[in-house]
Amino acid sequence: MKAIVITTPGGPEVLQLQEVDDPQIKDDDVLIRTAATALNRADTVQRKGSYPPPKGASPYPGLECSGIVEAVGKNVSRWKIGDQVCAILSGGGYAEKVAVPAGQVLPVPPGISLKDAASFPEVASTVWSTVFMMSRLSKGETFLVHGGSSGIGTLAIQIAKYNGARVFITAGSEEKLAFCKNVGADVCINYKTEDFVARVKEETGGQGSMAGVDVILDCMGASYYKKNLESLGLDGRLFIIGFQGGTSTEADLRTLFAKRLTVQAAGLRSRSPENKAVIVSEVEKNVWPAITAGKVKPVVYKSFPLSEAVEAHRLMESSKHIGKILLIP
Repeated sequence: MKAIVITTPGGPEVLQLQEVDDPQIKDDDVLIRTAATALNRADTVQRKGSYPPPKGASPYPGLECSGIVEAVGKNVSRWKIGDQVCAILSGGGYAEKVAVPAGQVLPVPPGISLKDAASFPEVASTVWSTVFMMSRLSKGETFLVHGGSSGIGTLAIQIAKYNGARVFITAGSEEKLAFCKNVGADVCINYKTEDFVARVKEETGGQGSMAGVDVILDCMGASYYKKNLESLGLDGRLFIIGFQGGTSTEADLRTLFAKRLTVQAAGLRSRSPENKAVIVSEVEKNVWPAITAGKVKPVVYKSFPLSEAVEAHRLMESSKHIGKILLIP
């Protein structure tokens, strides 16, 4: 089969389409012939050499895919050859075929094309596990997501709105703010021209020290840490899923005390197959009905052939896109 290989750590040009061995499936695995895979920011970090795949995972990039089941391991009962599915992966999505534990596989939601289904698994699993399972965002609460126009952001807006939250976002252009508003964001803040802390406080009850949102989903890390703590209200929860703004910072712990704040962080890729299966099951129960009802829609900015992975990575790193970028084998 053909796959995109990271020939050496570096820029997008190190990605090459090569002939490689087919993946071997274990007893609990499903073999998927890939119809589409989607880019994630983590793929660019892996390409640069800073995010190696977990032990035993495919060395090729790609953390989600959609496709057709081509073979199943002997312990697999739910999935049959020919089923249309999508899945979260530990790697290997940038290839014509991928092996994945059966518990990480989802049916393609009704009304969604096989290709577009590749845009959902990773973002849905990330958002549901962090914002809902761990930070317990509930109806009537306020929620801020940074990078509202990203793949994670556009899904987070829609699913938080579907669950009755008031949604705040930050983004860096008027076009992105307008798009976020269009998919359901209530308060859209341009981080280039506006102080998001001041705006959040103003929108949640003035300048009082306890004004702020209930939950923040943050991909920036260090550069936003202090501002995020200031932007949370009483019993607020900050969830960090990325370090685009660095990994090291100083903070005044009194802020945590005064507002009884919770700070959490987690990735998806390094979790065990058992842990991923729990998340995927919750996603199917809670996110898939919203997609089926048309309340959560795929946001696909552009599709590239697999052979143009270099151009796809350049687009992702330009941050000009809104939503997801797909690769089609």
